[in-house]
Amino acid sequence: MRGLAALAAGALLWGVSAGPAAADQIREQQWVLKNYGVDARVWPISQGEGVIVAVIDSGVDANHPDLVGQVLPGLDITDESADGRIDTNGHGTGMASDIAGHGHGDNAGVMGLAPKAKILPIRAPGRDGAEVEGGASDAQYAKAVRYAVDHGAKVINMSFAGAAFEPEFRSAIEYAVQKDVVLVGGSGNSQGFPVAYPAAAPGVVAVSGIDEQGNPWAKSTTGPQVTLAAPAVNIMHASLKQGYVLADGTSEATAFVSAVAALVRSKYPDLSAGQVINRMIKSAVQQKGQGSYPNEKYGYGIVSPAGALAANPAVDNGPKENPLLKRAEPNYGDTSAPSSGASNSSKAPSAGAGNSTAPQASGDADSKKSNSGMLIAVGGGVLALIVIVVIVVLVRRSKNGNNGGGPGGPGGPGGPGAPGGPGGPGYGYQQQMPQQQPAGYGYPQGQQAPGYPPQQPPAGGNPYQS
Repeated sequence: MRGLAALAAGALLWGVSAGPAAADQIREQQWVLKNYGVDARVWPISQGEGVIVAVIDSGVDANHPDLVGQVLPGLDITDESADGRIDTNGHGTGMASDIAGHGHGDNAGVMGLAPKAKILPIRAPGRDGAEVEGGASDAQYAKAVRYAVDHGAKVINMSFAGAAFEPEFRSAIEYAVQKDVVLVGGSGNSQGFPVAYPAAAPGVVAVSGIDEQGNPWAKSTTGPQVTLAAPAVNIMHASLKQGYVLADGTSEATAFVSAVAALVRSKYPDLSAGQVINRMIKSAVQQKGQGSYPNEKYGYGIVSPAGALAANPAVDNGPKENPLLKRAEPNYGDTSAPSSGASNSSKAPSAGAGNSTAPQASGDADSKKSNSGMLIAVGGGVLALIVIVVIVVLVRRSKNGNNGGGPGGPGGPGGPGAPGGPGGPGYGYQQQMPQQQPAGYGYPQGQQAPGYPPQQPPAGGNPYQS
């Protein structure tokens, strides 16, 4: 059985026109940097130096000018003689730039939240524009996670998702938790469905999406497993070669939380992964008028890099154990039996979902070869089987008839191409920006000047700062 139906956690992507001053305009469109006040409140404290973040995705274009020098040799899980530094889709490159982009030349290009972190790229099928039927298997995802752990990653970014979570993959997640790694996954881009795996797994930080004003993104998957919320709308990131795209999705939100984890691990290297997660939870910014926290839309609140880095006794540390290990899991039907040591609550339905196991929205809106991997729930009785068959036919017809854009991107639950879907088959409507080759291509490593034009916070105050 194929493991995850790779659903992009973050990936509606739009090409953006660019004029002569395109490079500067790219930086100016990074509202996330402005809202977080990175120049004054974050980067003077930490830029992620000394931390390796694994990106399990479509690979990473190591020659993109905003990532030169940041991408380590990696792995293609379908071909061990190949390297993860090849990306024919662009989604993985985008996630890497959200995390560790350093711009280029004279304050041009995109900056990630942790511009001095290193990226360990792990290329998985279903994220390369030439989709493997059903996406990667759970065994391959397990291999990717174990490789990341064994090659020094202290944070693993998983901007993909699905309903299946078989024992081999579950065991790899447990292995990473035991080895003191922070795991981050997208909740999904399919509102109304349960939070997807691997985000919903015990110990994994599940990330939902919000907009510039701090409001929930309409397509973000929500549920009781959500841990934190992060930016997911109109995100400018690097694409293939010299390209840039605007994107929506929990893939983006996932990458930003991974970057914050890298910032904290760099500043406080002696903290355990559980303590890093605890800092992010305790320092999260809680929106007014959103009820009590934690809740299904925001989890504990909007992730705050400055707050997580603060030398504040109210934020500090906590116990070394991962605080998410005892979290109840969503009910996707009979997806797997928990392996020893894992929470035995995988049958508990998520709030609002009842016992429904309807498939999440998935698919590659842009690939010529669409994935047929969809989340099929196990139902009882002949009627349930008929319903499932009808759903499969309708979804396949929908996917095969959608030819908008280039290869989709990965993201949280809800496939990479599916409007809003998270990582995996279907990477959204990705298009290269038609622009000139940016100045500084292949610039000397070390030119990491953060400076970008000062901008005013959103009207009515900054929802990203407490």
